[in-house]
Amino acid sequence: MSSSAVPAYRRMSVEQRREQLLAAALDLFGHRRPEDVSIEDVAAAAGVSRPLVYRYFPGGKQQLYEAAVLGAAEELTGRFAVPAEGPPTQRLSDALDSYLAYVDAHDAAYGALLRGGSVVGTSRTDAIVDGVRRSAAEQVLRHLGVAEPGLRLSLMVRSWIASVEAVSLLWLDNGKQPPLPELRGWLVDHFTALLVATAATEPEAAEAAALALSQETDESPGRVLLDRITSLFP
Repeated sequence: MSSSAVPAYRRMSVEQRREQLLAAALDLFGHRRPEDVSIEDVAAAAGVSRPLVYRYFPGGKQQLYEAAVLGAAEELTGRFAVPAEGPPTQRLSDALDSYLAYVDAHDAAYGALLRGGSVVGTSRTDAIVDGVRRSAAEQVLRHLGVAEPGLRLSLMVRSWIASVEAVSLLWLDNGKQPPLPELRGWLVDHFTALLVATAATEPEAAEAAALALSQETDESPGRVLLDRITSLFP
C-alpha cells in the first residue's frame, strides 16, 4: 500500500476531534441533502477513517445530523439577545446584524439547520429548530416590553421570524445579495410595518406599538420608515 493511501491522522483531543467531524458533517449537510450524505463522505471530508467516525458518533449519520443541528441552534439562539438599551427598532437592527453575520459566516450550518424535508429529520431535530424560533420570538417581545402578547401580536412576531429564515435562505441561494446592511434594513422595515398593521386590529399590539414608537428617535429605523411612509401618503 502506498503512503498516500494511509490517512494522515493528526493527534487531537476528544473535543477537537468531535468538533472536526461535526464541522465536516455540517458542511456536507449544508450543501447536499442529508439523506445523500454517508458516513464515508464525512470520513473522507475530515480525512479520517470510517471506524473513527463511529467511535465518536456510534449512532451514525442520524446522531451526527442531530448533533450538527443542535450546534447550529445553540449558536443562533442568543443572536436576538442584544442589550435592552436604545429604541426598540435599533435593538432589532443590532440583533439582525448578529443573526445575519452568523448566516454569512456559517452558511452551511444555517442551511443544515433550516432546510426541511430531510428523511433523517426527527421530532428531536424539529424540536431543536422550533426552540430557536421560540427563543427569538421571546427576545423580540422582550425588546417591545411585552410580557403577555395578544394572539395576533404573537402570530405576527412568529411569522416575521419565519420570514427572516426564508429570506436568509433565499439570500444564500442568490449569492448573498443584496448586501447585508440593505437586507437587515429591509427586514427591520418589514417588522415595523407588520407591527403597525397589527396594532390597528388588536389592543395588545396597539399598546406595544405605542410604547415602542414612544422610544424611537429621529434616527432610529422605525421612525425613519414612518417618516418615509408619511411623505409618500401625506
